[in-house]
Parts: sequence; structure tokens; C-alpha cells
Amino acid sequence: MRPSGEPEVSVLFRCLARSYLVGANFNTRGMQNIGLSYAMDPGLVAIHVQGKDLYDARRRYLRHYNTHPFWTPLLIGIFLSLEIKIAKNQLPPGTLENVRQTTIYTLSAIGDSVFGGGVLVLWALATACMIVTGHGVAAVLTGGVLLLSLQAFKALTFFAGLREGFRFLPRLKRFNLINWGRRIKLVNALLTVLFWYLVWPEPVRWTGWVLGVGALCLATWLVLKTRLSRGLALIFLLAGYAVAPFVLRWLETL
Repeated sequence: MRPSGEPEVSVLFRCLARSYLVGANFNTRGMQNIGLSYAMDPGLVAIHVQGKDLYDARRRYLRHYNTHPFWTPLLIGIFLSLEIKIAKNQLPPGTLENVRQTTIYTLSAIGDSVFGGGVLVLWALATACMIVTGHGVAAVLTGGVLLLSLQAFKALTFFAGLREGFRFLPRLKRFNLINWGRRIKLVNALLTVLFWYLVWPEPVRWTGWVLGVGALCLATWLVLKTRLSRGLALIFLLAGYAVAPFVLRWLETL
């Protein structure tokens, strides 16, 4: 350990590597708290010399914790940064708990919207479109590049959180990730239509497309505005699909 009480680089990489296991011991009481404690532990051992200080630090991370896993490296970096300041008596231990929960849940919402509902869906739809058009190699290469980019994102945010602590969050806010998530979802909608077009049986009839898109929009509106369950909406869509051939033949006679 360095004289300043800061963990060595090898310890930091151990914390980063353990962040990939944050969901390995998921439980209904503390959610991801055991995984977070496991990831934090090498850094806590290096930072806190005295036994009681280490004991108290470990207890701080046994409380409820649940966020999007892509943000966990950033949060571990921020928490380690604060623990270093606590060990140096630059911050009281209560400071961490005062801001921890708000930060966790805010990043969780952003992660679910941008990553879970946006980037990962974009990745899946783009891969599906490339595969059905016979571009399997491009799909594999794209997946490899995106996978490596994700690892770089985790490492960069981990060290940014470690270096800047909570000061990194205002800078993160300027990226306006929520709006980017909305834009990505619009692209996903276009990719969904493209995928339908690519796999639609020949010949492609515009009437079938209009009816299908209209039925999907109507089901979405009913779910959002009338609180109709998604299960019932799906049943209505399947029923519409069953009668669609008869409707199409009727339209062709007009």
C-alpha cells in the first residue's frame, strides 16, 4: 500500500475485474449488495489500515444496492474515491450514505433506458438484419467491436470515478443520455420495420403492411392510454393476424 493510503494499480484492477460478478449472488433482500461488497473489498482492505475502520467500511456496502451493471464500475470508482477521503479524514463517513442511494437509482434509470432499452436492442436488431441479408461476418465483427467498446467504457468510467469522485456526475449529465436513449429507440423502430421487410414472405403487399403497422400502433395506444394489459393486447394482435388474410382478400376486390 502506498503511504497515502491509496490502493495500488493491481488492487484497482482487481476491483474492476470483480465488478463483472456483481450479479453473481443476487438476492431479494439486498439485490446486488453482495456482489458490490465483493468488488469493493480489495480496495477497502488497501485503504483502511485499522481493523474497526475496515469493519465499518465493509458494513457500508452490505446495504441495499441495485443499479444497471454497466454503471457498476463507475460507482465502484466513485465509492473508492470517497473511501480514500474518509480514510484521510477529509470527509465524514455519513457523506457516502447521504448521496449513495440517489446516485444509484438515477444511474439505474439511465442505464435501463439507454443501455437496456436502447443500445443493446440496437445491437440485436442490427445483427439480425445483417444475418438475414447474408452478412454474417459483418455481424460478428460488429459484435466484437461493440463488445470491446463496452469493456473500454467500463474501464474508462471506473478510473474517471476514482479520479474525480462525484464531480464526474455533473460532467456525465452534460452528455444528455436520456435524450440520446430516445433517439436510439427511434432508430430501433426503423430497424424493426427494416427487419420485418427483410423477413416478410414474398410478395410484399402494401395493404398487409398498413394493416400490420396500424394494428401495432393501435395496440400500443391502448396499452398506454387505457392501461390494457400487454397480454390482452397480444391476444388482440394474434386474433387480427388470424383474420388478416380474409380482410386482405376483401380489400383486393375493391
